[in-house]
Amino acid sequence: MDFQQTIRRQVSLAGIGLHSGEPVKMTLSPAAADTGVLFRAADGTFIPASAENVVDTRSATTVGAFGVRVRSIEHLMAALAGLGIDNILVDTDAEELPAADGSAQPFVDLLQSAGRVSLPAPRRRLVIRERVRVGDESRWLEILPSDAFRVSYTLDNNHPVIGLQVASFAVTEQVFVEELAPARTYGFLKDVPLMRQHGLARGGSLDNAIVVGKRIVLNDHLRFSDEFVRHKILDVIGDLHTLGRAIVGHVVGKNAGHALNHELTAAIHKAFSAERRRATARGMVPAAARASHMAGGMTSIPAV
Repeated sequence: MDFQQTIRRQVSLAGIGLHSGEPVKMTLSPAAADTGVLFRAADGTFIPASAENVVDTRSATTVGAFGVRVRSIEHLMAALAGLGIDNILVDTDAEELPAADGSAQPFVDLLQSAGRVSLPAPRRRLVIRERVRVGDESRWLEILPSDAFRVSYTLDNNHPVIGLQVASFAVTEQVFVEELAPARTYGFLKDVPLMRQHGLARGGSLDNAIVVGKRIVLNDHLRFSDEFVRHKILDVIGDLHTLGRAIVGHVVGKNAGHALNHELTAAIHKAFSAERRRATARGMVPAAARASHMAGGMTSIPAV
């Protein structure tokens, strides 16, 4: 049986917010089984990192509750998913998490330094049985049945630095750490003035993002020749982790972003909720719960 995980000891990371430009300190602490990822904002408000609490997807993923928000959670969420950490308390003294270097690597390093502990509860999984799809012909995401978690992504951009990039990864811990976590977020220099007018990218720099100029990347180098599409896959992994369960399914997408990532997450959540309601109506919830426990916390998700 695969057991839930948390970190062994408390660790912290300080930096600035990519969009706010404000200084922030984030502290990660161990949490009990079935806590999930729980944010505690500066005023003490608790915000579970759940699909229902996603309140903004403009250039980042933001969760909120009772009028309080925590912004840019996706890279930390990706690191938690990639390392298989199910339960954690995240304290932050500002509205946005640290940008670090624009990738999930600093969060992976931080979590690895904290160590991991198994908890006396089976790990919860979502097993995809039928296709769930969102988007349109030009931008879309879908998830299909698979015997493991895989993400396949096509990024098609007419900028000469990006072009057509296609990548597919079976997301094991080793693959995530070595092939996906180092991939940085990116933005276009021409978009910066307008983004800053809307309260975005105020903390952005060559230290925490790939900056794409008219014809070249302004950073010294790329970490991967296809770093752009790898970062898109990283974001998908982080945004889907708001489901609170390890996914067994194949995500396929093209030219999506945080908004579509959340649409897919919400569609999967809706399908699960609908199945639970049908089971309740048939008086089958106790039996389903027992079956889920016997299978190590697995739950099947039908199509929307």
